[in-house]
Amino acid sequence: MIIVAITGASGPILGIRLIEELLRSGETVTGIPSRGSIGIMEYELSFSITGKSPLTYVLEKRGTAADLKNFKEYDEKDFQASCASGSSDFEAIVVAPCSMKSLSAIANGYADNLITRACDVALKEKRKCLIMPRETPFNLIHIENMKKAALAGALIVPPVPGFYTKPQTADDIVDFITGKILNLLGKRQELFKSWGE
Repeated sequence: MIIVAITGASGPILGIRLIEELLRSGETVTGIPSRGSIGIMEYELSFSITGKSPLTYVLEKRGTAADLKNFKEYDEKDFQASCASGSSDFEAIVVAPCSMKSLSAIANGYADNLITRACDVALKEKRKCLIMPRETPFNLIHIENMKKAALAGALIVPPVPGFYTKPQTADDIVDFITGKILNLLGKRQELFKSWGE
């Protein structure tokens, strides 16, 4: 099982596309949207989100995910979720996008919500923890927090496009970044061809 968390930063489509691709390949996915991410999803996706499960609503509205039977969603305040415990068997967590507030909490072990707790679990259990920081430019505090998270075992994966794929649209750039995350998770992807292919 892979956890995909979406925090309150620009670019929630990055996490959404990752969920869609993981589900399409038959993976089991847990989604955790922060409360701050909901308004950004509404603004950047240009539609209102209703109901108690915002990511499920978005995936259904987009209609681009495989069957949602392999998808489970938790509220960021639900510390009863299995992924809040080191005894749970999740494979990896990806925070895409990761706000600087969430990055700071992860880097400093401030597990005040399910997202930062699941990252804490991943780091202490030596599982993959991929953090996609969404800010530019980075100030020294951001850089120091990324360094602390990396030293603790996280992979820092800024959403930097590869222009050698000659992207024609914003969707091409999102797909490239999604493919990079899938590569880092050790999953097959066909969203872009590797250099030299």
